Amino acid sequence: VIRMVSLVYLTCYIASYCFELMFLCRRLGVELGKVQVYQEANRETRVQIEESVRSEDVFIIQTVSKDVNTTIMELLIMVYACRTSCARNIIGVIPYFPYSKQCKMRKRGSIVSKLLASMMCKAGLTHLITMDLHQKEIQGFFNIPVDNLRASPFLLQYIQEEIPDYRNAVIVAKSPASAKRAQSFAERLRLGIAVIHGEAQDAESDLVDGRHSPPAVKNIGAIHPSLEIPLLIPKEKPPITVVGDVGGRIAIIVDDIIDDVDSFLAAAETLKERGAYKIFVMATHGILSSDAPRLIEESAIDEVVVTNTIPHEIQKLQCPKIKTVDISMILSEAIHRIHNGESMSYLFRNIGMDD
Repeated sequence: VIRMVSLVYLTCYIASYCFELMFLCRRLGVELGKVQVYQEANRETRVQIEESVRSEDVFIIQTVSKDVNTTIMELLIMVYACRTSCARNIIGVIPYFPYSKQCKMRKRGSIVSKLLASMMCKAGLTHLITMDLHQKEIQGFFNIPVDNLRASPFLLQYIQEEIPDYRNAVIVAKSPASAKRAQSFAERLRLGIAVIHGEAQDAESDLVDGRHSPPAVKNIGAIHPSLEIPLLIPKEKPPITVVGDVGGRIAIIVDDIIDDVDSFLAAAETLKERGAYKIFVMATHGILSSDAPRLIEESAIDEVVVTNTIPHEIQKLQCPKIKTVDISMILSEAIHRIHNGESMSYLFRNIGMDD
């Protein structure tokens, strides 16, 4: 099946797989170009750019579909096609960077986000625009400039405009790991903060990092008889507790990604038991895999607010509680500034090192 992929021409070139491209084009005042992306009978991906990109700035906008690996290959092949077509600059606009959760060594695994960054640079990418990386340190995996934009201004605006009694709200971190993000939201909204502690072990734990390899060998003494290496005491999760007052308040749980919703559902139940009368979930990237829409619809969560970094129209049809915040404005401004050689600092104003 051959499917046409829209591109934009503006003395630069934009390729995109996302519906929101039309909004970007409208904001930039540019026209669409054309490119063909299709799969052969043997499932190989083929890309054919149908306009000249010689000496142009090329912006390739790629959102992540359910078939993330095919999406990545389409991106890499398109970048390489632009490189071999003598494009001047090739800028990737990837609102959600795939494999971003695999950015730490775990046992005998690998740091996949580092591998993906190397592949993009090798294919010919000269600049990357992304949004709310799972870990900001991922920027160091690239040897090209990376602009990690923030969606928090749009989410904060939604809270102020769409939650009538938001002054009676409290910002909640569903785990200590997300406390920094919650603190950032709370300080900007002048609200209180609560942290849920004691939930089930998650995949980001210290217990699964690379320092547990090689495995311990039983009944073998130390190299030197007088040397005794102290062992780390294993962690034991305490009972679930909420640090902070949520009784009679609106609870707003904030995070960067919402995919597997089990931890959010557990947090919502805990907050309901502690007296919160309304529960919102705010996240930048709404992956919402598997049965997430159904589970949200049946849960104590009143509303889930995500941005359109990832298409989720099907999930919205399955669950009316899911709301979308449009972030095409900041992407179009970033594209405009990079193409015209303008400073990007305006897009990062009032953003601190911990944001």
